[in-house]
Amino acid sequence: MRKLLFALPALFLLASCGGSSNSSTQTTTEQTAAEQKGDSFTIDTATTSVDWKGAHKGGLAPRWGKIKVASGTISVEKDSISGGEFEVNMASLQVDPASVTEEGKKATDLEGHLKSADFFDVAKAPTAKFVITKVEPYNASQGASLIADPNYSISGNLTLKDKTLNVTFPAKVEVSASAVTASAKFVIDRSAWGINYKTEGSPENWMISKDVEIGLTLNAKK
Repeated sequence: MRKLLFALPALFLLASCGGSSNSSTQTTTEQTAAEQKGDSFTIDTATTSVDWKGAHKGGLAPRWGKIKVASGTISVEKDSISGGEFEVNMASLQVDPASVTEEGKKATDLEGHLKSADFFDVAKAPTAKFVITKVEPYNASQGASLIADPNYSISGNLTLKDKTLNVTFPAKVEVSASAVTASAKFVIDRSAWGINYKTEGSPENWMISKDVEIGLTLNAKK
């Protein structure tokens, strides 16, 4: 199959309900947002990035790229994140040309396809959203981490298209008096949000891996 799905991001922005290919990522139903207590930090959209990576079955023909964060805030109380949320501009989804090496294929063609009604339907759903619901110290028993030295486990409601699910993943967070930085990397199952090519059981959709890797580098300033 010649087209491949993103996943988000970035990301925003998950794993399938009932389990994921990555044990460090858990997904449940939508949860109550955490109250944003303490000081407010504004996300620096110029230096905050959401990376995505997807592939066909068996890891063949991987594709990757970025999506821009449009706005957001992070709250800090007693030197720890207490809550926050951010929106992702789905129209900014980009495919890295370096990931499209087959003759006759173009990154811009894939970008258009991912933004179409076949996948993210950006015309009807121009933004994705992540809202923090819980922040707690990371415990290795919760599962392996895809980033080094995680110190927090973050849960949040991720909205893609018209569906919201709660996802939990390890993150490395640093808080100072003037800034918050955070990084995370985890795997989501696109089908949990009903993102399928043609139909869920179609051969075309089967050829695309349900797993999508999401990477987040977040910077916020007071």
